[in-house]
Amino acid sequence: MKITNFEGRTAYITGGSSGIGLAIAKQLASRGAGVIIFSRQADLLKSAIREIENCRVSEGQRFSYMQVDVSQYEMTEKVLSNAVSEFGSPDILINSAGIAYPQKFEDTPYEKFDDILKVNLYGTWNTIHCLLPYLKQKKGYIVNTSSIAGFIGVFGMTSYSASKFAIIGFSEALRSELKSYGVTVSVLCPPDVDTPMLEKSNMIKPAEAKALSSTADIMTPEAVASFLVKAMSREDFLLIPNVSGKFTHLLKRLLPGLTERIIDSKIKSVQKNLKTANKKI
Repeated sequence: MKITNFEGRTAYITGGSSGIGLAIAKQLASRGAGVIIFSRQADLLKSAIREIENCRVSEGQRFSYMQVDVSQYEMTEKVLSNAVSEFGSPDILINSAGIAYPQKFEDTPYEKFDDILKVNLYGTWNTIHCLLPYLKQKKGYIVNTSSIAGFIGVFGMTSYSASKFAIIGFSEALRSELKSYGVTVSVLCPPDVDTPMLEKSNMIKPAEAKALSSTADIMTPEAVASFLVKAMSREDFLLIPNVSGKFTHLLKRLLPGLTERIIDSKIKSVQKNLKTANKKI
């Protein structure tokens, strides 16, 4: 379903208490949609909903929030069922809940890998599974959030890339299955975005990962959200909001060997500088 007019629509947004999810919620509210946001963090939900309400354009819009851990299926099922009973079926589902732990594979505890997969991948599966009957009735629109790290493996992001690659494959298969019901599935693949998650990630990233990300664009959540709401009128599958991200995707598809050599060269340069610095100490 192409969406060119959001007035009167109802959007459910996971990870809606901060970052990209909150920015999308505010964009949709400013276009006349009712918005319900979901997150694990109750304190952030309360402040986020006030920001969203400030974007109201009509008295008929409804805004609310519900605390949920989307990685837990039974909790998600209960909370989303209550949301549908109170606010009605969603026209739009935005899966924006996500976490990261940028460390080398050998320095990543199993518990971190497990948590990342459960939130990023299982959380996406859980919300869609619970809401799909309603989305089919509405011929709705599902947006799953992946990343540029979802189509190109990034040094220090083995767990994160695993979850984001999986989201793209899952979404592509789901898009094919749901076309006959009039439900659209798209995947949002932003670069680094200036969010609290990026700030935390930068504190623990390996030097190689920092060097790679320093050469990439950093977008604001508002720019990503603005891109998304416009892109939903086209029903494209892969939504990459910046030029360099689109170029990277194209290069990886057409010249994967060259892409690998470019990345390897940057990593080797960083590692060489680290060895030189360590010798001087």
